[in-house]
Amino acid sequence: MSVVIPVYNEGEGVVSHLERILRDVLLPAEILVVHDMPEDTTVPYAQELARRDPRVRTVLNTYGRGPANAIRFGIDSAAAPVAVVTMADGCDDPRQIDELARLVERGVVVAAASRYMPGGQQVGGPRFKRLASRWAGRTLYTFARVGTRDATNSFKAYDTEFVREVGIESRTGFEIGIELSAKATRLGRMVAEIPTIWLDRQLGESHFDLGRFMPSYLRWYFFAFGRRMTLEQLAARRPAADSVTV
Repeated sequence: MSVVIPVYNEGEGVVSHLERILRDVLLPAEILVVHDMPEDTTVPYAQELARRDPRVRTVLNTYGRGPANAIRFGIDSAAAPVAVVTMADGCDDPRQIDELARLVERGVVVAAASRYMPGGQQVGGPRFKRLASRWAGRTLYTFARVGTRDATNSFKAYDTEFVREVGIESRTGFEIGIELSAKATRLGRMVAEIPTIWLDRQLGESHFDLGRFMPSYLRWYFFAFGRRMTLEQLAARRPAADSVTV
């Protein structure tokens, strides 16, 4: 698999998280640390780890700044048939990366780590963000039949062929998780979930800006409620610039 990690000035704090990934991921993997600028403070620490472990590779995002473009670039750069997106802040449990990847190997196109299914939990984080995310997840699962109760979580595994078929239109924040979950649902592809315990970051500050990202989340939230569609119909509604992966 390819593990895609978008970073932004994480500095030395990224080291412990990368070391946990290297220890806990047992399947063959490449670890792509995707950064927007060469001077990002994460880069020297990630490159030092790369010198010790060839699975780690720093990748300069050329699609434009921001987490959506970094994730999009990372998935496009993935050499493996499965791409797992996880954050650099240590909130996600790296022991679950293999389990998510195995779901995709079994035929799921989107495998989600879910905070809101039985056995899952979210510890910490802004209260309004928690409530909004939980409400979105439950309504999408109940009424739109999205196959996960946590469509907004970024910690997901994807079939890279599926992603290249449907494309990624997100350009703002972390809404790629809900975009691809919604597209899979509208196309009748399989989405599955496993429970996860999400822990708020212990070091540094979050770069999540709910006010700026909300319109993009809402776009894909409402898209998920549409009728079943074909791949051709999906391609026809996309802007021309997004119809082919860059």
